[in-house]
Amino acid sequence: MTSSLPSRPFVAGSKITAPRLFVGRTEELDFITSLMIDMQPVSINVVGPRWIGKSSLLYHFFQTYEQRVAEPMRYAVIYLSLQDARCQSEDGFYQAVARQLWLNLTVQKSVALVEPLRVKPFNRLAFCAAMGHYKRLGVLPVLCLDEFGPLFRYPQEFDNGFFDSLRSLMESRVLMLVVASHRKLEFYQRRHQLTSAFFKLWQVLILGELTEQEAQELVALPAGAIAGVTSALNKQEQRFVRHLGGRHPYLLQLAASLLYEARQSRQDSTWVKAEFEKQARHVPKPLWKAPKHTGCLVLSISGVMILMAIALLVISLLSPTPLWELLQQKVLGR
Repeated sequence: MTSSLPSRPFVAGSKITAPRLFVGRTEELDFITSLMIDMQPVSINVVGPRWIGKSSLLYHFFQTYEQRVAEPMRYAVIYLSLQDARCQSEDGFYQAVARQLWLNLTVQKSVALVEPLRVKPFNRLAFCAAMGHYKRLGVLPVLCLDEFGPLFRYPQEFDNGFFDSLRSLMESRVLMLVVASHRKLEFYQRRHQLTSAFFKLWQVLILGELTEQEAQELVALPAGAIAGVTSALNKQEQRFVRHLGGRHPYLLQLAASLLYEARQSRQDSTWVKAEFEKQARHVPKPLWKAPKHTGCLVLSISGVMILMAIALLVISLLSPTPLWELLQQKVLGR
């Protein structure tokens, strides 16, 4: 049946919640699954700029993990955005995790898994005890934590003690985390001067643009999402969307959404292009997609720096005086 599919198959600006409209990321999903089912599960840091699809990836894994493993009842996978207001305190974080675990099918089917979540107050000690109890019952909690950065806004709550506690659970294979962030977690450790070894325990998964095939599957939605359904856009419209969005998941969704909207309101391609340029400005662009004058400027600066390096190397080879002494004489007047 098609009633469960949205009337508009494109989603721009928010995570994809309809599993059948999620396209691609097969390698990334397989990578997360492989580390989860390993005898020694390893936590994962999913890294990428805004709008690259980190939230959709984590949410889709949470929705579909049962289809990816032979024994789904051995895992309790949850999704939690740390932008949630409840996650502004340490105890609030633990309680938010407990609420999501309570909704997990594996947990709901076992009173023994529910009971540890009832403890009051549900603080660090209660959380660690609950996770240890899960391990004794042969269940691995996997926390997909989206938008990890906001935690660092509350240093009094999320300090080295908090991170060391999570590190201990991770090292004991009691808990697995799949954390999404704009930068590698070590960056936040340095910025906020944290000393916990929590930040050293990760496999890093860099999330980039879609493959060519994945990008084409996206613009052809909802065809492929369900048998017997045709694409919302015709071939010419799909090529137009690909021209605007390339292989970037958000830009493709944005272009397709605007084109779909334009067709409904009888706007032309000029309107679509104008709206696309306006809304796409906030998306980080790779250097090779920057405006031509910017690229030329960067290349010019790079060229000058290379020439300077060559000149310094030649001087150091021809002069009996060491290069550092020459620089001191010229720059410092010594």
